[in-house]
Amino acid sequence: MIGISFVPGFTFLGALFAQVNVSSPFSSAMQSLTSNQFNLIYNAFSFAIAAMFASALFFFSARAQVGQRYRLALLISAIVVSIAGYHYFRIFNSWDAAYSLKNGVYSPTGTPFNDAYRYVDWLLTVPLLLIEAVAVLGLPVKEGRPLLIKLAVAAVLMIAAGYPGEISSDITTRVIWGTVSTIPFAYILYVLWVELSKSLVRQPAAVQTLVRNMRLLLLLSWGVYPIAYLLPMLGISGTSATVGVQLGYTIADVLAKPVFGLLIFAIAVVKTKVDQESGEPHDAAESAATRLGGSLVS
Repeated sequence: MIGISFVPGFTFLGALFAQVNVSSPFSSAMQSLTSNQFNLIYNAFSFAIAAMFASALFFFSARAQVGQRYRLALLISAIVVSIAGYHYFRIFNSWDAAYSLKNGVYSPTGTPFNDAYRYVDWLLTVPLLLIEAVAVLGLPVKEGRPLLIKLAVAAVLMIAAGYPGEISSDITTRVIWGTVSTIPFAYILYVLWVELSKSLVRQPAAVQTLVRNMRLLLLLSWGVYPIAYLLPMLGISGTSATVGVQLGYTIADVLAKPVFGLLIFAIAVVKTKVDQESGEPHDAAESAATRLGGSLVS
């Protein structure tokens, strides 16, 4: 397994988070929400918690249904959604504490909504999601290791650059840091799209379809994040922006984590069946050792 230190990234993000306790771009002037607005986000967070923890239980239990070489990817999926489930629980509690119902309207309580949990979650889960994606490519270690290092560094830079814009109520600041964050974001998507496309020629027909779907899911799920980030810059402000950003990020997280994990599971099941039909041992650990952390696509 590849050993990569993310300590510099954690140190930088830790210092950044320490400067501002609340990461909502609208926290400096939290406004009252209608009952529908509050409940929409309240229920979205609740759904995300259920989706993350339910999928975690599934991924942990489903490892026995696939070949040995594919179990690591499912374990990573289970860890990703477990981490996300915990952070969504904290986000949910912070949202609930930030508002109270008065005369049919949810007014700020004075307790700031702490959305920094979301960025801490991304700092932990995005590198793990990249490990999953690179494992799917079936690259030899000598090729997969440097690729993963580059993607991991890009992920830390993307998250670190996005946070100052997220917590700022100034549109210019948000545009500047959003633009900086977009550079590593675009690099990650480009590399994954190209490498997944290259891997198609090595796949059985059933796996090719799933890998194509994976490319589309990556574009769909990761594409929602910048859309949500851009909302305040598109003339959407106040409570509409608050609700839009939180809903957008939550939808993207559900697509990028439990749904992506289910696609990983589907590929693992198909590959296990192909291995069995070709007479390859179900427990092909030795072959897996030549791949990056256990390849779903060989």
